[in-house]
Amino acid sequence: MMTESMRQDQRNTLEGALYLALHAACIPVANWLIQHVGTACVPNGPCLIPVAPGLSAPSGVLMIGLALVLRDLVQRRLGLGWAIGAILLGAVLSAAFSPPSLVVASVAAFLFSEFADLAVYTPLAKRGLVLAVLASSLVGLAIDSIVFLYLAFGSLDFLIGQIVGKAWMVLLALPFIRWLKARDEDLGGQPAG
Repeated sequence: MMTESMRQDQRNTLEGALYLALHAACIPVANWLIQHVGTACVPNGPCLIPVAPGLSAPSGVLMIGLALVLRDLVQRRLGLGWAIGAILLGAVLSAAFSPPSLVVASVAAFLFSEFADLAVYTPLAKRGLVLAVLASSLVGLAIDSIVFLYLAFGSLDFLIGQIVGKAWMVLLALPFIRWLKARDEDLGGQPAG
């Protein structure tokens, strides 16, 4: 007979596996978007989308903002070890799906931003899920943008557009994060880590 604790562990594992799969999917989707979807596509360059009035960014920024949130959810459901594994898997996928000229910038930006996200999220998670996800994602997206732009282009000219585009996805995810926290409290379950 399955106890409530066993059901909670099973739910955490299933949800964690889903978040892990979605996190991994963000990388190839971001690379596909940046090459195929936008209001304007630069020849031999990225496809751009508007992220604010007068401000554009490569369309892949949306998925990178979401990846930061999903990494936090992997850690919440599966624990720190799985979160580190998700980061390493993401770096491998980033290398596999990035255009050859951007592999180093993509992998470095992914690793630095995701580990920074982890470093901020881990201590804040005890204070509150929404705060932890928001703060860690904002730190991660800023680092991702700076590292990528500097290594890829030697310039931070598009920094604000990158940050705003990624921040939109984080902000759009917050109602789900609030709902998840409330549901966890209603079910009496504890997250993994």
